[in-house]
Amino acid sequence: MQWTLVIPLKPLALAKSRLADTATDALRPGLALAFAEDTVAAALASAAVRDVAVVTDDTLAGHALAELGARIVPDTPRAGLNAALAHAAAVVRGSRPDSPLAALNADLPALRPPELTRVLDAAAEFPRAFLPDAAAIGTTLLTVAPGRELLPAFGTDSRSRHRASGAEELRLTAVDSVRQDVDTGDDLRAALALGVGPRTAAVAARLLGIGQ
Repeated sequence: MQWTLVIPLKPLALAKSRLADTATDALRPGLALAFAEDTVAAALASAAVRDVAVVTDDTLAGHALAELGARIVPDTPRAGLNAALAHAAAVVRGSRPDSPLAALNADLPALRPPELTRVLDAAAEFPRAFLPDAAAIGTTLLTVAPGRELLPAFGTDSRSRHRASGAEELRLTAVDSVRQDVDTGDDLRAALALGVGPRTAAVAARLLGIGQ
């Protein structure tokens, strides 16, 4: 099964505010872009992924991610993460109505293509499914079969909300790179320990105490 992935990315100037204790205001936009670039590059390298659509209104990020091969979908609703995902899913379904869809976080800089492939292959067994994040509170991936609505419920306690919505929780081991999103300095250190992509590694090397 070949999946279309939808990846949301807020304007870089607003991204990763919870990393303020680790990265300065000047570095956070570049770090957020590096996360997204490494995530998109790894996703496109997965054997289970046909294409990737990034929903964003950030011009710089749009150009950079398009160069990697992503389709850029403007965030027309401008009403938050879940509205952006629902909009992008509708746009994608307009051209690929029979494609299975997956919403994937943009902050998975340690993402490994074989692990993503394993998760997507497991998700193909269910109408809707999700993978909890490393903290077991949030969600890094939400999938939906052709003909089904994505119904994203990302945000606070999204693991509980996706489970309550009827999505199947994927209980897989050895897929840490798909679960390790980055919101805090500790998250970044955990991602670095797994092994991040080259763009994140280059930016993280400039942060005091990170990647040294």
